[in-house]
Amino acid sequence: MEGEMGTDQKSGDRCRVNSLVEAPGCSPVSGSVRWDPVHSVWNGAMLIGSLVLAPVLFAWDALLVFTLLTGASLLLGHSVGFHRRLIHRSFACPLWLERFLVWVGTCVGMSGPFWMIRTHDLRDWAQRNPHCHDYLSHRGGMLRDYYWQVHCRLVLDHPPAFDLGDAGRDPFYRFLERTWMLQQLPIAALLFIGGGWSWVIWGVCVRVTASVTGHWFVGHLAHTRGPQNWTVIDAGVQAHDVPWAAIPTMGEAWHNNHHAYPGSARIGIHPGQSDWGFAFIRLLERAGLAWDIVLPEHLDRAKAIRLVGPQSRSSVQTLKEARS
Repeated sequence: MEGEMGTDQKSGDRCRVNSLVEAPGCSPVSGSVRWDPVHSVWNGAMLIGSLVLAPVLFAWDALLVFTLLTGASLLLGHSVGFHRRLIHRSFACPLWLERFLVWVGTCVGMSGPFWMIRTHDLRDWAQRNPHCHDYLSHRGGMLRDYYWQVHCRLVLDHPPAFDLGDAGRDPFYRFLERTWMLQQLPIAALLFIGGGWSWVIWGVCVRVTASVTGHWFVGHLAHTRGPQNWTVIDAGVQAHDVPWAAIPTMGEAWHNNHHAYPGSARIGIHPGQSDWGFAFIRLLERAGLAWDIVLPEHLDRAKAIRLVGPQSRSSVQTLKEARS
């Protein structure tokens, strides 16, 4: 079927770090944090525009535009397109749909698809090691972590290599990587036509600022504090759930589950855990637009994780029943 990459989604190690290639001597420990002018200027400009212009141009319809565009882009693009499809390949879909979802993810305004893959996979790999740099573990305090994650980049002394596979050779994704900031222009033009500068500021500047800041804030909490049901054996950085953020992150805030079953398309594992991203994938499946959906019961993680919470015990029993 069009858009399927590789073999059966449920075969092999579905929890591997897909794009990262460990080279002899590579290490996630030693390195230096350096100012990233491109992302710093971009994120700073969006923040200044939000703080200075958004209060002056506030209108209820602009707030509605901000809410709808932010929710739709985080659901379709960031959660489903970038994270669950492009990065973890936890389901298959037609290539045209994947490209659309990745375009929406690019329009969130954090960066291009290749930067997002490398940033995610470097952190994923580093956190599975016994030790890693403070930048990759969100240690060192909230203010410093905000500055590091939003305005800087980590340059490791002995970095791993990356192989982006089919995505890295896709001409559309290469175009998005070069023009990720410019993707806001057609959105801004349509917003200006629909509601003037108020819609532009709230639909672009405030939306991008909320997405970037929210992504950092939830990520910081998810690696430093909060409830847990599992720990990953031998991993130097453990994940936590951020329950209040489950809906605005479309299920991504159940991060403890994600570390336990990183290849799963379903992140909200326990009863009552909202996971709009997985619900959307199920909707695509019913429409014949998604298949080979990887679930926790497809992943043999018995030797990789340790139970530490009461919910995990009932979930393990449920997973065992699903496998049988």
